[in-house]
Amino acid sequence: PSQRLALAAPGPRSAWPSYTNVHMRTHMHPLLAALLALASSCGALVVPLQPRVGSFRLPPCSRGHRPLLSGPLDVSDLGLTMDDLETPLPDLAGGSSIATSGCESTSRLPGSDDSGCRWEETAERMEARLSIPGLRGQPAAAMGVEVTSATATITAFGRVVWSCVLRGACVPDTLTFSAEDGTGMLPEISISIGKAEPGKRWGGLIASIGEDSIL
Repeated sequence: PSQRLALAAPGPRSAWPSYTNVHMRTHMHPLLAALLALASSCGALVVPLQPRVGSFRLPPCSRGHRPLLSGPLDVSDLGLTMDDLETPLPDLAGGSSIATSGCESTSRLPGSDDSGCRWEETAERMEARLSIPGLRGQPAAAMGVEVTSATATITAFGRVVWSCVLRGACVPDTLTFSAEDGTGMLPEISISIGKAEPGKRWGGLIASIGEDSIL
């Protein structure tokens, strides 16, 4: 039923606005009306706000779709057996196109890393581009490269200026190289050699640098 509630704040009327008497016509629970009356008797009118709380539900998975992380997945329709899972991965030999690359230092100084050797390796060959700081000012036309199955040597005007031990065995007859003038009067030497064991990874060109190398 509808109720008529009159609230009057205590104290001097001069401290309250002209609308001291508040008349509210509403459908209100008797307990709420009592609380409002008690609050007004303490000198303050408190009207609690009731927030609207919504709810939602996730739509169920459509037919034929499996929710993620719901447990073990059934892969029986793939026709796999344990023998298939235990089959070793194919070797890199046989003309594999997979290649790896990286940089190495050409300096013998401990802790020095000039990144002067940029190499790229495939299953069949090792290729490298050398920019050795000690050769700055030398003309590219004077550069030469010699290799054995385990070493590589760079010469300038026929004199040995840098050498290294290779990380793997190569076939010396497969050597190709070129030299060109780079930036800052630093010659850049490109070499390419075939591996004695195709498919075996070297992980770089230089195993150690010779003592006759220019620092």
